[in-house]
Amino acid sequence: MTSARETDQRLVERVQKGDKRAFDLLVKKYQHKIIALVGRYIQDQHEMQDVAQEAFIKAYRALGNFRAESAFYTWMYRIAINTAKNHLVARSRRPPGTDVDIGDAEIYSPSPQMKEADTPEANLMRDQLEERIFAAIKALPDDLKTAISLREFDGMSYEEIAEVMQCPVGTVRSRIFRAREAIDKVIEDSGR
Repeated sequence: MTSARETDQRLVERVQKGDKRAFDLLVKKYQHKIIALVGRYIQDQHEMQDVAQEAFIKAYRALGNFRAESAFYTWMYRIAINTAKNHLVARSRRPPGTDVDIGDAEIYSPSPQMKEADTPEANLMRDQLEERIFAAIKALPDDLKTAISLREFDGMSYEEIAEVMQCPVGTVRSRIFRAREAIDKVIEDSGR
């Protein structure tokens, strides 16, 4: 059985040999994830799709230089983040103060324990906790925010995050630890 990384690599090799349909398969496989990633930086739906499309175009043009030192998905992630940030700079805007909007809370399913406690009081407490968590994430410096978001919301490994953020794995671990500490402190302080 072949892994997703091996499948992606075969598709990349086909694209590098001139098979444009192979790139279409990569786009179809990752377009929703890339749009969601871009959506952390850009709120407007049309701009979000345009920037995601621009990221795929940049990837297609650069694919000849892709050497599989990282997974295609990790490489594509880095291109998408840079494209989104460049878009904001070109628009003379700073990146938003958050990588995840509070409205996105509905997208992320609550844990099984939260589903079991489906009383109005439990729902209110859960909503308040989610608000505090997202507010804490919003208040984090960009490097911590990006690291914790890639880990918790996208499920990326420390190694993949290190590739995306272009820093050592130890730095990623430190950033995630510091982000979790800051989030825990906000939750603890608001519970008093």
